[in-house]
Amino acid sequence: MAKKASKILRIKQVKSGIGYTVRTKNTLKALGFRNVGDVVEHEENAALLGMLDKVSHLVEIETVDEEK
Repeated sequence: MAKKASKILRIKQVKSGIGYTVRTKNTLKALGFRNVGDVVEHEENAALLGMLDKVSHLVEIETVDEEK
């Protein structure tokens, strides 16, 4: 079987974690954010989608079209 191509997600932090729980701040850190305005790219998977669900109010998510 052919392997399904995974999507690349470009995620930008648009709001600070200040005033939110330590757990929320740790999720932002685990995603690779250090400052507001940072942009990171990750392959889509179940763990990533779960983390993005928890911090969706602090980030913007965009799908990157990547041709191989």
